[in-house]
Amino acid sequence: MSYVNPDQVVESMVQAGAAKAKLTVKDMLIRGGLAGALLGFGTTLAFTVETQSQMGFVGALLFPACFVIVILLGLELVTGNFALLPLAVIEKKATWQQMISNWFWVIVGHLIGGAVYAVFYVIAVTHLGHVDNHAVAQKIINVAEAKTFAYSSLGSEGLLIVIVKAILCNWMVALGAVLAMTSKATIGKIVAMWLPILMFFAQGFEHAVVNMFVVPAGIMLGANVTVSDWLLWNQIPVLFGNLIGGFLFVGLALYLTHRKAGEKKALEQLEFTKQASNL
Repeated sequence: MSYVNPDQVVESMVQAGAAKAKLTVKDMLIRGGLAGALLGFGTTLAFTVETQSQMGFVGALLFPACFVIVILLGLELVTGNFALLPLAVIEKKATWQQMISNWFWVIVGHLIGGAVYAVFYVIAVTHLGHVDNHAVAQKIINVAEAKTFAYSSLGSEGLLIVIVKAILCNWMVALGAVLAMTSKATIGKIVAMWLPILMFFAQGFEHAVVNMFVVPAGIMLGANVTVSDWLLWNQIPVLFGNLIGGFLFVGLALYLTHRKAGEKKALEQLEFTKQASNL
């Protein structure tokens, strides 16, 4: 059977976190960079379909394709790593320093990958500045401004809102990374991953890696947003919220219930085997 039970999934989460902790800086930058660019591809695909169909749900339905590619190719996505690496630290299969190093270098990779794709995409849709009425370009500008000004206009309440939306986002995104471990078949992995990613994107929650593309791209296209606006009112609080959502509501929650349950079952099986051998 291709289905993997939850106890085994949690063991896979721990092992995945331990493996990620041992990656070299080169690998983290390359894999993080590719993932950042691919999420940019998924975002522009979703926006293109949305502007053509005037139906946002259709775009959200297609966006998970980029996430599936990232996971199947074994690339690095910091939002998933927020759930996995702390478990390896808890199990003493990785250190705090390795965990922080992974998060840092993967984020740097995301920023590079998102920026590279943003530059290429802006060149493509504006024809090097000769086209200024592209529908998707205007959509990106609107989104970049909404992702900053909608929160800054509310002050401290805006920061709380963006953090909560980031928590809700990575509750689903990290769950998508974990659900990929529930099947040994490629099609099973794809279907399992697709559902939570669709849920986050369709509801407009805040994903740090997507924002590393869409806000810089909006700035390049002429959005009335500064780099400090982006960092203060979106990128930094979104990273913080994604960390909470991924670690607390996915990694730790599943670990606490299934890891302990798995250990209990193993002890019970060992005791049963000992008793049977004495008969």
